[in-house]
Amino acid sequence: MPARAIRGYDNATRVRRSDFSTRSTGNCYETMLAIRRRGCPGAKVIRTEAGRMSRATAITNVRIFDGERAISATTVVVGGARIEAVGPSVPRDAVVVDGRGATLMPGLIDSHVHTNMDGLHDALKFGVTTELEMMRHWSARRRREIAERNDVADLRSPGMGVTAKGGHPTEYMNSSSNLFIRFFYRFPSVSTPGEAARFVSRQVSRGADYIKVFIEDGSCIGFPGLPVLDDATLAAAVNEAHRHGKLAIAHITTAEGTQRAVDAGVDGLGHLFLDSPTHELIDNIATAHVFVIPTLVTLSTAYGNNAAALAADERVRSRLDKKWLDSLSRSMNVYPQGSLDNAYSSIRALRDAGVDILAGSDVSEPIPILGGLAHGASLHHELQLLVTAGLQPEDALRAATSTPARRFGLTDRGRIVPGALADLLLIDGDPLTSPTDTLSIRGVWHRGAELASRAVRGRRASTP
Repeated sequence: MPARAIRGYDNATRVRRSDFSTRSTGNCYETMLAIRRRGCPGAKVIRTEAGRMSRATAITNVRIFDGERAISATTVVVGGARIEAVGPSVPRDAVVVDGRGATLMPGLIDSHVHTNMDGLHDALKFGVTTELEMMRHWSARRRREIAERNDVADLRSPGMGVTAKGGHPTEYMNSSSNLFIRFFYRFPSVSTPGEAARFVSRQVSRGADYIKVFIEDGSCIGFPGLPVLDDATLAAAVNEAHRHGKLAIAHITTAEGTQRAVDAGVDGLGHLFLDSPTHELIDNIATAHVFVIPTLVTLSTAYGNNAAALAADERVRSRLDKKWLDSLSRSMNVYPQGSLDNAYSSIRALRDAGVDILAGSDVSEPIPILGGLAHGASLHHELQLLVTAGLQPEDALRAATSTPARRFGLTDRGRIVPGALADLLLIDGDPLTSPTDTLSIRGVWHRGAELASRAVRGRRASTP
């Protein structure tokens, strides 16, 4: 259905007619027209297929981190589900949000989670507008539901991961809070290259956005001796993913497993190795253009560190229920000999080698053996640890916005530019100078819809 646009942007950055097409952008399909010429008074109005009229929203007087860098513009105009313009004067009759004293940035992307609908809901309260699932079967019906709702984060998923019989993560099934998984579910596995190729094709046919492979012998996670895929089977899975035009992401926790993943041709690593790498390994990762999702928060809890101080922060406590706060206050403690200082050194070496670093938490369920993590909150914690490791705040923010969007092909998000999805996070303070400010959330928009204030409120408090 055509939209009626009323324009008046002076010399603002405007979007072209070619920037938009009819597509699914939330609860309905919207056709958005951008008017090139100036002079007609009033605010832009969008008519949806449901017949609803929506005025433009102008977020004004705000510092803007556009996903790559801080920019000089101080106003962003949102029309429907997308960003209409960056830097204009305020259209007449627009809904104005005064962002004085705040920073506007793209909605965050958590590049490693294991989630459900409750997790997606919690994530959005923390400004995480996209979660990248790293293994779970989602039905086509549920995927459509997520794509049509603005009260939960968006989702991408690989479906089920490729693993050996009895391999990771089957060791966790006995502790799952899901009774079906605990007592009845038989985890799918492969044992030959042919089985691996067929398994990958089946995940793609079921809607997988990328493919996950497991290289985990259990030595660093408290379950030594786990079966792992052989090299030929691993390579077959990666090659089949690429044949279908999909990224292959490897679960690894050791330097040895990392080298096997790189040799097999994977595109990304779902963790940072818990043990110490060689300079040669860092160089090989960089040469192969493999990205790394360090999940420092998971390494920290694996080393025995809890996140009780994070749970005590009012900005976190006000958004999570007791089971998740209790979970944050525990730790996995499966590799107490590990060292965060060594992990930080690896982060700096990867950065210096030009490796893309993506922010991810590896949060899943609030069960005792997976303590120290929570949806949404742990991504903010990850950003803090990345800065502690040596990244500049701007680089850490890129790791949760434009960098994952680029590496995962999410071309409609991760940036504040005309035509992008209006997935936005408004923060009191300036995370480019004070990284902990990301938790001081004033507002969240998902596909242009502002999350109810009661979901995002939280007092500013100090964070370790």
